[in-house]
Amino acid sequence: MSRIGKHPVPVPAGVTVAIEGNAVRAKGRLGELVQPLPPEVSVTLEDGRLVVRPRSDTQRARAMWGLSRSLLANLVKGVSEGFTKRLEINGVGYRAASDGKILTLQLGFSHDIKYAIPPDIKITCENPNQITVSGADKQKVGQIAAEIRSFRKPEPYKGKGIKYADEVILRKEGKKK
Repeated sequence: MSRIGKHPVPVPAGVTVAIEGNAVRAKGRLGELVQPLPPEVSVTLEDGRLVVRPRSDTQRARAMWGLSRSLLANLVKGVSEGFTKRLEINGVGYRAASDGKILTLQLGFSHDIKYAIPPDIKITCENPNQITVSGADKQKVGQIAAEIRSFRKPEPYKGKGIKYADEVILRKEGKKK
């Protein structure tokens, strides 16, 4: 039995949820998202809560039960609160600037890196060494943060590069004489 799947997903005030076949559509203050679900589970809206149940007792149905509940929880949280990833830039001369549509990164290459920001994602730079990626879709926010980090991953000797704010870089000792 799924420990995650048996907990219903509360729908906060201001969020409307519609179940359309094997897809759930949620609309909130941050936008509208649609989550298709596997055919092994069924979803019902009971007393302002989304309840996920498996259609059978197979191994796959039980696995999809917990997955579907987590996806629905992320869907509801995304349209009501949103998700945020923070990135930090370390290194002399490394900096970022955002003008709303283009993120410009200076990372020690001979050229600036220009990254086009998708329309449903918001990227801000509080100062030149911090980047905040936010949006309603958790998967898309994480994917874009990972793409930005991949332009210059942190290296273990001086820690230069782009890292997540909560990431710890294990440092290596340099050469010895």
